Amino acid sequence: MRKATDVFGEWAEIGKDIGMQEGHALSVDEMIMFALAERSEINKNFSFLDLGCGNGWVVRDVAQHSLCNKAVGIDGATQMIANAQSRGSNEEYIHADLNFFQSKNTYDLIHSMEVLYYLENPAEVIKQISDSWLNQDGRLIIGIDLYYENTDSHTWQEKVGTPMLMLKEAEWIQIFKMAGLREVTSWRSNQHKDWAGTLVLTGKK
Repeated sequence: MRKATDVFGEWAEIGKDIGMQEGHALSVDEMIMFALAERSEINKNFSFLDLGCGNGWVVRDVAQHSLCNKAVGIDGATQMIANAQSRGSNEEYIHADLNFFQSKNTYDLIHSMEVLYYLENPAEVIKQISDSWLNQDGRLIIGIDLYYENTDSHTWQEKVGTPMLMLKEAEWIQIFKMAGLREVTSWRSNQHKDWAGTLVLTGKK
């Protein structure tokens, strides 16, 4: 088994990061619209962090929001960060292993799409996000396509050749609650007859 950051770094080198962006766009758009509607209702400036930002497309999109005063992306793949920096402008991009990353700043909105199940201990990282990375009343929102109820995803670890943690929806919800997040909710995005949908989970500090 190879490290996920090595696999995705190679994908970035050959342009497959664009395909990842296009494949995730519908679910991510729904998640970001949900989160930004809340920020607009609060009507205060906010900071944004994208965990596993890839080529930075979500960071760039959120940075355009009139209330966003700081947009940061983190990724463990060197080439992904290089691609993000080459396409960005005022955003900040950090190359770091999320298994060991210690944030020096706190954020109002933290997003992650298709990342957390690659981590060695996602429950520990989510607890750290809740304890140290989120501002009070800040929101964490994540999307994952690999989960037990999505049978299509059961062969992905073998196909991609990198370790992936398979959990049930209820187990992810419990991780959020055990981390101390409140108002934890989940739903399926972009679900149709041939696809179980992206599992979206969100909660507030």
